[in-house]
Amino acid sequence: MLALSNHRDTLTTIASLAMFSRGLAPEFPEAAQQQLEAIQGPAQEDSPQIRDLTALPWCSIDNDDSKDLDQLTAIEPLSRREFRVFVAVADVDALVKKGSPIDQHAMHNTTSVYTSAHVFSMLPERLCTDLTSLSPHEDRLALIIEMAFSDDGILFESSIYRARVRNKIQLAYYAVSAWIEGKADLPSPAQAIAGMASQLKMQDELAQKLRVLRRAQGSLEFESFQPRAQFDGNRITDIRQQQHNRARQLIEEFMIATNTCTARFLTDQGSVSLRRVVRSPAHWPRIVEVAKMHGSTLPRHPDGKALATFLAKQHQLDPLRFPDLSLVIVKLMGAGEYSIEHPLEPPIGHFGLAVQDYMHSTAPNRRFPDLITLRLIKAALSGAEPPYTHTELHELARHCTNQEDAARRVERQMRKSEAALLLHPKIGQFFEALVTGCSEASTWVRILTPPAEGRLTGEQPDLKVGQTIRVRLTATSVERGFIDFVWAP
Repeated sequence: MLALSNHRDTLTTIASLAMFSRGLAPEFPEAAQQQLEAIQGPAQEDSPQIRDLTALPWCSIDNDDSKDLDQLTAIEPLSRREFRVFVAVADVDALVKKGSPIDQHAMHNTTSVYTSAHVFSMLPERLCTDLTSLSPHEDRLALIIEMAFSDDGILFESSIYRARVRNKIQLAYYAVSAWIEGKADLPSPAQAIAGMASQLKMQDELAQKLRVLRRAQGSLEFESFQPRAQFDGNRITDIRQQQHNRARQLIEEFMIATNTCTARFLTDQGSVSLRRVVRSPAHWPRIVEVAKMHGSTLPRHPDGKALATFLAKQHQLDPLRFPDLSLVIVKLMGAGEYSIEHPLEPPIGHFGLAVQDYMHSTAPNRRFPDLITLRLIKAALSGAEPPYTHTELHELARHCTNQEDAARRVERQMRKSEAALLLHPKIGQFFEALVTGCSEASTWVRILTPPAEGRLTGEQPDLKVGQTIRVRLTATSVERGFIDFVWAP
Protein backbone atom coordinates (compact mmCIF):
# COMPACT_ATOMS: atom_id res chain seq x y z
CA MET A 1 0.00 0.00 0.00
CA LEU A 2 1.42 3.40 -1.01
CA ALA A 3 1.65 6.16 1.56
CA LEU A 4 -0.97 8.80 0.78
CA SER A 5 0.50 11.77 2.69
CA ASN A 6 2.12 13.27 -0.42
CA HIS A 7 -0.47 13.04 -3.19
CA ARG A 8 1.85 14.20 -5.98
CA ASP A 9 4.56 11.68 -5.16
CA THR A 10 2.00 8.89 -4.78
CA LEU A 11 0.41 9.62 -8.15
CA THR A 12 3.78 10.01 -9.87
CA THR A 13 4.82 6.58 -8.60
CA ILE A 14 1.56 5.02 -9.83
CA ALA A 15 1.93 6.77 -13.18
CA SER A 16 5.53 5.55 -13.60
CA LEU A 17 4.42 1.97 -12.99
CA ALA A 18 1.51 2.41 -15.42
CA MET A 19 3.91 3.74 -18.07
CA PHE A 20 6.30 0.84 -17.62
CA SER A 21 3.53 -1.79 -17.68
CA ARG A 22 2.27 -0.47 -21.02
CA GLY A 23 5.64 -0.38 -22.75
CA LEU A 24 6.41 3.31 -22.24
CA ALA A 25 9.67 4.55 -20.74
CA PRO A 26 9.09 6.89 -17.76
CA GLU A 27 12.75 8.01 -17.62
CA PHE A 28 15.39 9.04 -20.12
CA PRO A 29 18.35 6.67 -20.69
CA GLU A 30 21.88 7.67 -19.77
CA ALA A 31 22.87 8.22 -23.41
CA ALA A 32 20.06 10.79 -23.82
CA GLN A 33 21.17 12.56 -20.64
CA GLN A 34 24.72 12.76 -21.95
CA GLN A 35 23.52 14.19 -25.27
CA LEU A 36 21.46 16.77 -23.37
CA GLU A 37 24.48 17.87 -21.33
CA ALA A 38 26.44 18.51 -24.52
CA ILE A 39 23.82 20.92 -25.92
CA GLN A 40 25.02 24.45 -25.26
CA GLY A 41 21.95 26.44 -26.20
CA PRO A 42 19.12 26.89 -28.71
CA ALA A 43 19.77 26.05 -32.34
CA GLN A 44 21.64 28.69 -34.32
CA GLU A 45 21.60 28.50 -38.10
CA ASP A 46 22.26 31.08 -40.80
CA SER A 47 20.95 30.47 -44.28
CA PRO A 48 19.40 32.59 -47.03
CA GLN A 49 16.39 30.26 -46.84
CA ILE A 50 15.73 31.23 -43.20
CA ARG A 51 13.69 34.43 -43.12
CA ASP A 52 13.63 36.90 -40.26
CA LEU A 53 10.05 37.13 -38.95
CA THR A 54 10.93 38.20 -35.42
CA ALA A 55 9.08 41.50 -35.89
CA LEU A 56 5.67 39.87 -36.43
CA PRO A 57 3.25 40.14 -33.46
CA TRP A 58 3.55 36.46 -32.54
CA CYS A 59 1.73 35.04 -29.54
CA SER A 60 1.15 31.60 -28.05
CA ILE A 61 -2.13 30.44 -26.49
CA ASP A 62 -2.00 27.28 -24.39
CA ASN A 63 -2.85 25.90 -20.96
CA ASP A 64 -2.01 28.09 -17.98
CA ASP A 65 0.91 25.88 -16.93
CA SER A 66 2.24 24.90 -20.38
CA LYS A 67 5.91 25.52 -21.07
CA ASP A 68 6.43 23.18 -24.05
CA LEU A 69 5.22 25.72 -26.60
CA ASP A 70 5.02 24.21 -30.08
CA GLN A 71 3.32 26.89 -32.14
CA LEU A 72 2.75 30.62 -32.46
CA THR A 73 0.14 32.49 -34.47
CA ALA A 74 -0.08 35.90 -36.12
CA ILE A 75 -2.48 37.50 -38.58
CA GLU A 76 -2.53 40.51 -40.87
CA PRO A 77 -5.32 41.97 -43.00
CA LEU A 78 -4.93 42.07 -46.77
CA SER A 79 -6.87 44.01 -49.39
CA ARG A 80 -10.53 43.21 -50.12
CA ARG A 81 -11.13 41.96 -46.55
CA GLU A 82 -8.75 39.05 -46.92
CA PHE A 83 -6.41 37.79 -44.22
CA ARG A 84 -2.97 36.25 -44.08
CA VAL A 85 -2.35 33.88 -41.19
CA PHE A 86 1.10 32.82 -40.02
CA VAL A 87 1.60 29.69 -37.93
CA ALA A 88 5.10 29.03 -36.59
CA VAL A 89 5.97 25.47 -35.58
CA ALA A 90 9.03 24.85 -33.40
CA ASP A 91 11.98 23.47 -35.40
CA VAL A 92 12.76 20.70 -32.94
CA ASP A 93 14.79 18.87 -35.58
CA ALA A 94 17.38 21.67 -35.50
CA LEU A 95 18.55 20.32 -32.12
CA VAL A 96 17.22 16.75 -32.06
CA LYS A 97 18.66 14.89 -35.03
CA LYS A 98 17.27 11.64 -36.37
CA GLY A 99 18.88 8.62 -34.74
CA SER A 100 20.38 10.51 -31.80
CA PRO A 101 19.83 9.11 -28.27
CA ILE A 102 17.17 11.75 -27.47
CA ASP A 103 15.46 10.97 -30.76
CA GLN A 104 15.55 7.25 -29.98
CA HIS A 105 13.75 7.85 -26.68
CA ALA A 106 11.20 10.11 -28.39
CA MET A 107 10.64 7.48 -31.07
CA HIS A 108 10.07 4.82 -28.39
CA ASN A 109 7.38 6.73 -26.44
CA THR A 110 6.15 8.76 -29.48
CA THR A 111 4.28 11.25 -27.26
CA SER A 112 4.38 13.20 -24.03
CA VAL A 113 2.13 11.70 -21.37
CA TYR A 114 0.22 14.25 -19.31
CA THR A 115 -0.95 13.49 -15.79
CA SER A 116 -1.94 16.08 -13.20
CA ALA A 117 0.90 15.13 -10.87
CA HIS A 118 3.69 14.78 -13.43
CA VAL A 119 4.36 15.25 -17.14
CA PHE A 120 6.38 12.47 -18.79
CA SER A 121 7.71 14.61 -21.63
CA MET A 122 8.74 13.09 -24.93
CA LEU A 123 11.85 15.27 -24.95
CA PRO A 124 13.99 16.23 -21.95
CA GLU A 125 12.46 19.11 -20.01
CA ARG A 126 15.38 21.45 -20.75
CA LEU A 127 14.64 21.05 -24.45
CA CYS A 128 10.84 21.01 -24.74
CA THR A 129 10.25 23.76 -22.15
CA ASP A 130 13.22 25.93 -23.13
CA LEU A 131 15.67 25.30 -25.96
CA THR A 132 13.19 23.92 -28.51
CA SER A 133 10.14 25.68 -27.07
CA LEU A 134 8.89 28.89 -28.70
CA SER A 135 9.36 30.66 -25.39
CA PRO A 136 8.47 34.34 -24.91
CA HIS A 137 11.09 36.94 -25.83
CA GLU A 138 13.51 34.37 -27.30
CA ASP A 139 14.65 33.99 -30.90
CA ARG A 140 13.86 30.49 -32.17
CA LEU A 141 14.02 28.65 -35.47
CA ALA A 142 10.62 27.60 -36.79
CA LEU A 143 8.77 26.20 -39.75
CA ILE A 144 6.25 28.73 -41.06
CA ILE A 145 2.93 27.82 -42.63
CA GLU A 146 1.56 30.96 -44.28
CA MET A 147 -2.11 30.85 -45.31
CA ALA A 148 -4.29 33.38 -47.10
CA PHE A 149 -8.05 33.33 -46.45
CA SER A 150 -10.97 35.15 -48.01
CA ASP A 151 -13.34 37.10 -45.80
CA ASP A 152 -15.69 34.11 -45.60
CA GLY A 153 -12.92 31.76 -44.45
CA ILE A 154 -11.96 30.07 -47.73
CA LEU A 155 -8.28 29.16 -47.98
CA PHE A 156 -6.99 30.26 -51.38
CA GLU A 157 -3.20 30.22 -50.98
CA SER A 158 -0.55 28.70 -48.73
CA SER A 159 3.21 28.38 -48.55
CA ILE A 160 5.76 26.78 -46.23
CA TYR A 161 9.26 28.00 -45.40
CA ARG A 162 11.76 28.30 -42.58
CA ALA A 163 12.19 31.42 -40.44
CA ARG A 164 13.42 32.88 -37.19
CA VAL A 165 10.65 34.03 -34.84
CA ARG A 166 10.21 35.65 -31.42
CA ASN A 167 7.15 35.05 -29.23
CA LYS A 168 5.90 38.42 -27.99
CA ILE A 169 3.63 37.02 -25.27
CA GLN A 170 2.46 33.72 -23.77
CA LEU A 171 -1.30 33.68 -23.21
CA ALA A 172 -3.63 31.16 -21.58
CA TYR A 173 -6.87 29.69 -22.93
CA TYR A 174 -9.17 30.72 -20.09
CA ALA A 175 -7.95 34.32 -19.86
CA VAL A 176 -8.15 34.90 -23.62
CA SER A 177 -11.54 33.21 -23.89
CA ALA A 178 -12.97 35.25 -21.01
CA TRP A 179 -11.86 38.43 -22.81
CA ILE A 180 -13.24 37.32 -26.19
CA GLU A 181 -16.59 36.52 -24.59
CA GLY A 182 -16.69 39.89 -22.80
CA LYS A 183 -16.43 38.38 -19.31
CA ALA A 184 -13.04 39.88 -18.33
CA ASP A 185 -10.43 42.38 -19.43
CA LEU A 186 -7.59 41.40 -21.69
CA PRO A 187 -4.62 40.39 -19.48
CA SER A 188 -2.52 43.50 -18.77
CA PRO A 189 0.69 42.11 -20.39
CA ALA A 190 -1.25 41.71 -23.65
CA GLN A 191 -2.73 45.20 -23.31
CA ALA A 192 0.82 46.54 -23.13
CA ILE A 193 1.65 45.17 -26.61
CA ALA A 194 0.49 47.52 -29.36
CA GLY A 195 -2.03 45.85 -31.65
CA MET A 196 -2.31 42.58 -29.71
CA ALA A 197 -6.00 43.10 -28.94
CA SER A 198 -6.84 43.55 -32.63
CA GLN A 199 -4.63 40.53 -33.42
CA LEU A 200 -6.65 38.30 -31.14
CA LYS A 201 -9.98 39.66 -32.36
CA MET A 202 -9.08 39.05 -36.01
CA GLN A 203 -7.82 35.55 -35.21
CA ASP A 204 -10.98 34.70 -33.28
CA GLU A 205 -13.29 36.03 -36.00
CA LEU A 206 -11.53 34.03 -38.71
CA ALA A 207 -11.41 30.91 -36.53
CA GLN A 208 -15.17 31.04 -36.00
CA LYS A 209 -15.71 31.28 -39.78
CA LEU A 210 -13.46 28.25 -40.29
CA ARG A 211 -15.43 26.38 -37.64
CA VAL A 212 -18.76 27.15 -39.34
CA LEU A 213 -17.39 25.94 -42.68
CA ARG A 214 -16.14 22.68 -41.18
CA ARG A 215 -19.46 22.03 -39.47
CA ALA A 216 -21.22 22.62 -42.79
CA GLN A 217 -18.99 19.92 -44.28
CA GLY A 218 -19.93 17.47 -41.52
CA SER A 219 -17.23 18.03 -38.91
CA LEU A 220 -18.27 16.36 -35.64
CA GLU A 221 -18.39 18.36 -32.42
CA PHE A 222 -17.70 16.26 -29.34
CA GLU A 223 -17.36 17.15 -25.68
CA SER A 224 -15.10 14.69 -23.94
CA PHE A 225 -15.03 13.98 -20.21
CA GLN A 226 -11.60 15.36 -19.22
CA PRO A 227 -11.40 16.13 -15.51
CA ARG A 228 -8.15 17.65 -14.26
CA ALA A 229 -6.92 17.49 -10.67
CA GLN A 230 -6.13 20.77 -8.88
CA PHE A 231 -3.21 20.82 -6.44
CA ASP A 232 -2.33 23.00 -3.47
CA GLY A 233 1.34 22.19 -3.06
CA ASN A 234 1.53 18.39 -3.10
CA ARG A 235 -2.09 17.69 -2.16
CA ILE A 236 -5.13 17.37 -4.43
CA THR A 237 -7.81 19.86 -3.45
CA ASP A 238 -10.32 19.53 -6.29
CA ILE A 239 -11.06 18.02 -9.69
CA ARG A 240 -12.51 20.22 -12.42
CA GLN A 241 -13.80 19.42 -15.86
CA GLN A 242 -11.82 21.19 -18.60
CA GLN A 243 -14.16 23.38 -20.63
CA HIS A 244 -13.96 23.87 -24.37
CA ASN A 245 -13.95 27.61 -25.05
CA ARG A 246 -13.42 30.22 -27.77
CA ALA A 247 -9.64 30.38 -27.31
CA ARG A 248 -9.33 26.60 -27.63
CA GLN A 249 -11.49 26.78 -30.75
CA LEU A 250 -9.20 29.48 -32.18
CA ILE A 251 -6.10 27.33 -31.83
CA GLU A 252 -7.96 24.18 -32.92
CA GLU A 253 -9.16 25.76 -36.17
CA PHE A 254 -5.78 27.24 -37.05
CA MET A 255 -4.03 23.95 -36.33
CA ILE A 256 -6.50 21.96 -38.46
CA ALA A 257 -5.93 24.39 -41.34
CA THR A 258 -2.17 24.12 -40.83
CA ASN A 259 -2.24 20.32 -40.73
CA THR A 260 -4.24 20.26 -43.96
CA CYS A 261 -1.73 22.58 -45.67
CA THR A 262 1.28 20.51 -44.59
CA ALA A 263 -0.38 17.33 -45.88
CA ARG A 264 -1.12 18.94 -49.25
CA PHE A 265 2.40 20.39 -49.44
CA LEU A 266 4.01 16.95 -49.15
CA THR A 267 1.56 15.54 -51.70
CA ASP A 268 2.41 18.35 -54.12
CA GLN A 269 6.10 17.61 -53.60
CA GLY A 270 5.49 13.97 -54.55
CA SER A 271 6.47 12.85 -51.04
CA VAL A 272 5.05 9.99 -49.00
CA SER A 273 3.48 11.34 -45.80
CA LEU A 274 2.45 10.11 -42.37
CA ARG A 275 -1.26 10.96 -42.13
CA ARG A 276 -3.61 11.02 -39.17
CA VAL A 277 -6.77 9.26 -40.32
CA VAL A 278 -10.18 8.31 -38.94
CA ARG A 279 -11.88 5.87 -41.28
CA SER A 280 -15.57 5.82 -42.16
CA PRO A 281 -17.25 4.16 -39.15
CA ALA A 282 -17.52 0.37 -39.46
CA HIS A 283 -20.13 0.37 -36.67
CA TRP A 284 -22.43 2.88 -38.37
CA PRO A 285 -25.55 0.70 -37.87
CA ARG A 286 -24.97 0.86 -34.12
CA ILE A 287 -24.59 4.67 -34.32
CA VAL A 288 -27.93 4.74 -36.14
CA GLU A 289 -29.46 2.76 -33.25
CA VAL A 290 -28.04 5.21 -30.68
CA ALA A 291 -29.53 8.14 -32.60
CA LYS A 292 -32.90 6.35 -32.75
CA MET A 293 -32.83 5.93 -28.97
CA HIS A 294 -32.60 9.74 -28.78
CA GLY A 295 -35.48 10.27 -31.19
CA SER A 296 -33.40 11.00 -34.32
CA THR A 297 -33.07 9.18 -37.63
CA LEU A 298 -29.74 8.79 -39.44
CA PRO A 299 -29.17 7.48 -42.99
CA ARG A 300 -28.33 3.80 -43.48
CA HIS A 301 -24.83 4.62 -44.71
CA PRO A 302 -22.16 6.79 -43.00
CA ASP A 303 -23.07 10.46 -43.34
CA GLY A 304 -20.92 12.97 -41.49
CA LYS A 305 -23.30 15.90 -41.98
CA ALA A 306 -26.28 13.98 -40.63
CA LEU A 307 -24.28 12.79 -37.62
CA ALA A 308 -23.03 16.33 -36.98
CA THR A 309 -26.61 17.64 -37.02
CA PHE A 310 -27.70 14.95 -34.55
CA LEU A 311 -24.82 15.72 -32.18
CA ALA A 312 -25.43 19.48 -32.31
CA LYS A 313 -29.10 18.91 -31.52
CA GLN A 314 -28.31 16.67 -28.54
CA HIS A 315 -25.72 19.09 -27.22
CA GLN A 316 -28.38 21.79 -27.16
CA LEU A 317 -31.11 19.57 -25.69
CA ASP A 318 -29.07 17.83 -22.99
CA PRO A 319 -25.64 19.42 -22.33
CA LEU A 320 -25.27 17.58 -19.00
CA ARG A 321 -25.29 14.15 -20.64
CA PHE A 322 -23.61 15.17 -23.89
CA PRO A 323 -20.06 14.10 -22.79
CA ASP A 324 -21.39 10.58 -22.23
CA LEU A 325 -23.09 10.50 -25.62
CA SER A 326 -19.87 11.82 -27.16
CA LEU A 327 -17.92 8.96 -25.63
CA VAL A 328 -20.37 6.37 -27.01
CA ILE A 329 -20.16 7.79 -30.54
CA VAL A 330 -16.36 8.11 -30.42
CA LYS A 331 -16.03 4.45 -29.40
CA LEU A 332 -18.36 3.34 -32.20
CA MET A 333 -16.50 5.45 -34.77
CA GLY A 334 -13.21 3.77 -33.92
CA ALA A 335 -9.93 5.31 -32.85
CA GLY A 336 -7.78 7.45 -35.08
CA GLU A 337 -4.60 5.93 -36.44
CA TYR A 338 -1.48 6.85 -38.33
CA SER A 339 -1.23 5.72 -41.93
CA ILE A 340 1.24 6.15 -44.77
CA GLU A 341 -0.20 7.76 -47.87
CA HIS A 342 1.34 8.02 -51.34
CA PRO A 343 0.78 11.07 -53.57
CA LEU A 344 -0.98 9.11 -56.32
CA GLU A 345 -3.35 7.24 -53.99
CA PRO A 346 -6.70 8.67 -52.82
CA PRO A 347 -6.50 9.90 -49.21
CA ILE A 348 -8.37 8.03 -46.48
CA GLY A 349 -9.27 11.30 -44.77
CA HIS A 350 -10.46 12.15 -41.28
CA PHE A 351 -14.17 11.35 -40.88
CA GLY A 352 -14.49 13.25 -37.61
CA LEU A 353 -12.99 16.50 -38.94
CA ALA A 354 -14.59 16.20 -42.39
CA VAL A 355 -11.26 16.75 -44.17
CA GLN A 356 -9.52 14.58 -46.74
CA ASP A 357 -5.93 15.75 -46.25
CA TYR A 358 -4.83 15.76 -42.64
CA MET A 359 -1.74 15.00 -40.59
CA HIS A 360 -0.22 15.91 -37.24
CA SER A 361 2.43 18.57 -37.78
CA THR A 362 2.04 21.34 -35.20
CA ALA A 363 3.39 19.79 -31.96
CA PRO A 364 6.91 18.36 -32.51
CA ASN A 365 7.86 18.96 -28.86
CA ARG A 366 5.05 16.65 -27.75
CA ARG A 367 4.35 14.15 -30.58
CA PHE A 368 6.83 12.12 -32.61
CA PRO A 369 4.65 11.99 -35.77
CA ASP A 370 4.89 15.79 -35.89
CA LEU A 371 8.68 15.58 -35.69
CA ILE A 372 8.66 13.05 -38.55
CA THR A 373 6.55 15.44 -40.64
CA LEU A 374 8.85 18.36 -39.77
CA ARG A 375 11.82 16.39 -41.11
CA LEU A 376 9.97 15.36 -44.26
CA ILE A 377 9.03 18.99 -45.00
CA LYS A 378 12.53 20.32 -44.33
CA ALA A 379 13.96 17.69 -46.68
CA ALA A 380 11.46 18.69 -49.38
CA LEU A 381 12.28 22.39 -48.94
CA SER A 382 16.01 21.77 -49.33
CA GLY A 383 15.68 19.26 -52.16
CA ALA A 384 17.27 16.52 -50.06
CA GLU A 385 16.35 12.85 -49.98
CA PRO A 386 13.53 11.98 -47.55
CA PRO A 387 14.95 11.15 -44.11
CA TYR A 388 12.79 8.00 -43.81
CA THR A 389 12.33 5.06 -46.17
CA HIS A 390 8.87 3.76 -47.01
CA THR A 391 9.54 0.71 -44.86
CA GLU A 392 10.56 2.89 -41.89
CA LEU A 393 7.45 5.04 -42.24
CA HIS A 394 5.11 2.04 -42.38
CA GLU A 395 6.66 0.64 -39.21
CA LEU A 396 6.57 4.04 -37.49
CA ALA A 397 2.88 4.49 -38.38
CA ARG A 398 2.02 1.23 -36.63
CA HIS A 399 4.30 1.97 -33.67
CA CYS A 400 2.99 5.54 -33.16
CA THR A 401 -0.61 4.31 -33.23
CA ASN A 402 0.11 1.64 -30.59
CA GLN A 403 2.12 3.92 -28.30
CA GLU A 404 -0.40 6.74 -28.50
CA ASP A 405 -3.09 4.26 -27.43
CA ALA A 406 -0.87 3.16 -24.51
CA ALA A 407 -0.38 6.80 -23.47
CA ARG A 408 -4.14 7.42 -23.50
CA ARG A 409 -4.65 4.38 -21.28
CA VAL A 410 -2.09 5.70 -18.79
CA GLU A 411 -3.74 9.12 -18.72
CA ARG A 412 -7.20 7.57 -18.30
CA GLN A 413 -5.97 5.33 -15.45
CA MET A 414 -4.40 8.31 -13.71
CA ARG A 415 -7.60 10.33 -13.88
CA LYS A 416 -9.29 7.46 -12.05
CA SER A 417 -6.50 7.27 -9.45
CA GLU A 418 -6.66 11.02 -8.89
CA ALA A 419 -10.41 10.83 -8.30
CA ALA A 420 -9.99 7.85 -5.96
CA LEU A 421 -7.41 9.77 -3.94
CA LEU A 422 -9.60 12.86 -3.62
CA LEU A 423 -12.70 10.81 -2.73
CA HIS A 424 -11.00 8.45 -0.26
CA PRO A 425 -11.83 10.62 2.82
CA LYS A 426 -15.47 10.83 1.65
CA ILE A 427 -16.31 7.15 1.89
CA GLY A 428 -19.87 6.84 3.24
CA GLN A 429 -21.04 10.15 1.75
CA PHE A 430 -23.94 10.49 -0.71
CA PHE A 431 -23.79 11.96 -4.23
CA GLU A 432 -26.03 12.69 -7.18
CA ALA A 433 -24.89 10.65 -10.20
CA LEU A 434 -25.61 9.96 -13.85
CA VAL A 435 -25.75 6.38 -15.12
CA THR A 436 -23.12 6.25 -17.89
CA GLY A 437 -23.04 2.54 -18.73
CA CYS A 438 -25.17 -0.57 -18.24
CA SER A 439 -24.39 -4.18 -19.09
CA GLU A 440 -25.06 -7.63 -17.67
CA ALA A 441 -21.69 -7.50 -15.94
CA SER A 442 -21.70 -4.02 -14.41
CA THR A 443 -23.24 -0.57 -14.15
CA TRP A 444 -21.19 2.63 -14.26
CA VAL A 445 -22.06 6.05 -12.89
CA ARG A 446 -20.54 9.53 -12.93
CA ILE A 447 -20.93 11.85 -9.98
CA LEU A 448 -21.04 15.54 -10.78
CA THR A 449 -19.15 17.16 -7.90
CA PRO A 450 -16.32 16.35 -8.14
CA PRO A 451 -16.59 14.91 -11.68
CA ALA A 452 -15.59 11.26 -11.24
CA GLU A 453 -16.66 7.87 -12.60
CA GLY A 454 -17.08 4.63 -10.71
CA ARG A 455 -18.80 1.27 -10.61
CA LEU A 456 -22.23 0.68 -9.05
CA THR A 457 -22.18 -2.47 -6.92
CA GLY A 458 -24.76 -4.37 -4.86
CA GLU A 459 -28.51 -4.51 -5.40
CA GLN A 460 -29.99 -1.98 -7.78
CA PRO A 461 -33.17 -1.45 -9.81
CA ASP A 462 -33.35 -1.58 -13.60
CA LEU A 463 -31.41 1.48 -14.69
CA LYS A 464 -30.96 3.24 -18.02
CA VAL A 465 -28.02 5.20 -19.37
CA GLY A 466 -28.58 8.90 -18.70
CA GLN A 467 -30.76 8.33 -15.64
CA THR A 468 -30.04 10.45 -12.54
CA ILE A 469 -29.78 8.52 -9.27
CA ARG A 470 -28.52 8.93 -5.71
CA VAL A 471 -25.47 6.86 -4.71
CA ARG A 472 -23.27 6.29 -1.67
CA LEU A 473 -19.48 5.97 -1.93
CA THR A 474 -18.36 2.65 -0.43
CA ALA A 475 -14.74 2.05 -1.44
CA THR A 476 -11.74 3.43 -3.35
CA SER A 477 -8.43 1.99 -4.57
CA VAL A 478 -5.89 4.64 -5.49
CA GLU A 479 -3.38 2.15 -6.95
CA ARG A 480 -5.93 0.53 -9.28
CA GLY A 481 -8.08 3.62 -9.84
CA PHE A 482 -11.23 1.90 -8.60
CA ILE A 483 -14.22 3.79 -7.14
CA ASP A 484 -17.27 1.85 -5.91
CA PHE A 485 -20.75 3.15 -5.18
CA VAL A 486 -24.04 1.56 -4.11
CA TRP A 487 -27.53 2.68 -5.06
CA ALA A 488 -29.03 4.83 -2.32
CA PRO A 489 -32.84 5.12 -2.75
